Amino acid sequence: MAKSAISPKRSENYANWYQEVIKAAELADHAPVRGCMMIKPWGYAIWERMVRVLDDRFKEMGNQNIYLPLFIPLSYFQKEADQVAGFAKECAVVTHHRLKESDGGLEPDGKLEEPLVVRPTSEPLFGDYFAKCVQSHRDLPVRVNQWANVVRWEMRTRMFLRTSEFLWQEGHTAHASKSEAIAEAKAMQGVYEWFSQEVLSIPVMCGEKTENERFGGAETTYTIEAMMQDGKALQSATSHFLGQNFSKAFEISYQDKDNHISHVYTTSWGSTTRFIGALIMTHADDDGLRLPPKIAPYQVVILPIIHQEEDKEAIMLFVEQIKSKLQALRYDDEKIRIHIDNRDMRGGDKAWSWFKKGVPLRIEVGKREAESQKISIVKRTDAYRDRCSLEVDELGQVVGFLDQIQNTLLEDAKSYRDENTCHLNTKEEVEAYFKNDKKMRGFVIAPFCGAKEIESEWCKANGISARCILPGDKTGACILTGSPAPFVVFARAY
Repeated sequence: MAKSAISPKRSENYANWYQEVIKAAELADHAPVRGCMMIKPWGYAIWERMVRVLDDRFKEMGNQNIYLPLFIPLSYFQKEADQVAGFAKECAVVTHHRLKESDGGLEPDGKLEEPLVVRPTSEPLFGDYFAKCVQSHRDLPVRVNQWANVVRWEMRTRMFLRTSEFLWQEGHTAHASKSEAIAEAKAMQGVYEWFSQEVLSIPVMCGEKTENERFGGAETTYTIEAMMQDGKALQSATSHFLGQNFSKAFEISYQDKDNHISHVYTTSWGSTTRFIGALIMTHADDDGLRLPPKIAPYQVVILPIIHQEEDKEAIMLFVEQIKSKLQALRYDDEKIRIHIDNRDMRGGDKAWSWFKKGVPLRIEVGKREAESQKISIVKRTDAYRDRCSLEVDELGQVVGFLDQIQNTLLEDAKSYRDENTCHLNTKEEVEAYFKNDKKMRGFVIAPFCGAKEIESEWCKANGISARCILPGDKTGACILTGSPAPFVVFARAY
């Protein structure tokens, strides 16, 4: 194997390095439709793991899965004006329902009575659903979630980060009280924080969005923000307290215990295949992807290395013995996910392909290992040849190896983020920090009042954005107005 499989390296061209990691790890490819991607089996297997882990947690919290149509009548979409303004420029709209032949080929025919918006988000349909199923206080709370695709007609796209179509989950809840709905939105932010840090080994900063960055139609947006290896922020997941904005627009009302008619309070929350982009940009190196064991589709790959046909039987018997021992082990309350790579190709090529895909542990079994009954294990860490040898009876150590890799990736990412986060107290200091081309830009924490017009103008002039208002009562003098203000994270962002 040769070092630095990815060219260019991160330090040479980060954007191109990102695309090359996706290619080398066989995660996705460009689709014939501009701005869309085809997710390959390895990329989709990672997404399936994400779906399973999150879906289990959502159901533990009382959420049920639902599916709503891909198409939304334009009249429904217009009911919540703030949301329309936020998505109008990204909407794909269906106006015809068939094609007909013409001299130039095929052309649209059968104009619809009402245009249909291709789902950029499903608030209008969830509003309609809640209006139909909520009649009494006994019907509340309602907690539903859907796993679906979404279309947002992006002009500038990048695989897994911002594409015209992507996969996501979109949860919605309805509650009798404001306090219960706010608690729900905060709880979902906590789920995303747990998933990012404990499962993906990606440390995040949690807080509220400023008014300028808030989701259209929301009273409060809660976010988790992660730092990528180029210092930029990535909004990884959000949850929203929608107040009664949507319930009034869609007439979601109920009869309370005193027989009064009241509107419900609603929330929404979502995460997407952007989490895969976050994995790449947090953990990958110049040799490809590195996967935390808790999200890896395969945690251990066994590679039979067969040079002579007469050695095959002994090697495969030893492979099966290893597999049997591993299947008896558990990591993170699950059986270890194992794959035997029986492809007819050179051992080095097989090993290198899994190295680039980021599989945490690789076990190579050749004639020497079969004869000695010893196991050669390679960890996917920064050390190029982080290899050790074990007896068959010592395979229980694999659980510790997986835990070590999971924790090391998290601690390395935390250290990187902390080293590139600073506290500044004046506008001049913040502006100088982001104008310094000789320094890798990261996170800046500074007191900021969050005035919408001031924020928009100043952030745009400096090419940055307010990522989140940090929780807590600590305040300082706003860097723009001098008034008492909470502390806000600023960064360049994806």
